[in-house]
Amino acid sequence: QARLVESGGGLAQPGGSLRLSCVTSGFTFSIYHMAWYRQAPGKERELVAKIDSSGRTTYNDEAVQGRFVVSRDDAKDTMYLQMNNLKPEDTAVYSCKAEWPSIYYGRGTQVTVSS
Repeated sequence: QARLVESGGGLAQPGGSLRLSCVTSGFTFSIYHMAWYRQAPGKERELVAKIDSSGRTTYNDEAVQGRFVVSRDDAKDTMYLQMNNLKPEDTAVYSCKAEWPSIYYGRGTQVTVSS
């Protein structure tokens, strides 16, 4: 059974950093295209970043503005999201998703950016 567990969220000050992790199990992580999404209160879920099985990355530039970096460690079946220069508008539940060849979702981790 596929499982995705996010961690690393919490409270950060504006300008601070957080590193999210998505630990997976139950499927062959190394062949999967993965993604991070976020959903802020009262807003629709939006894509943050994607990383394919070869490590190629794409970003929602409007959302992250060059501040976030997505990466993966296939030896650990884990995807990461390094978030720098955090802003209050980054406050959201961040979740990971396995997108191809099958779709699996994590439950998410709360990120709150506030002074």
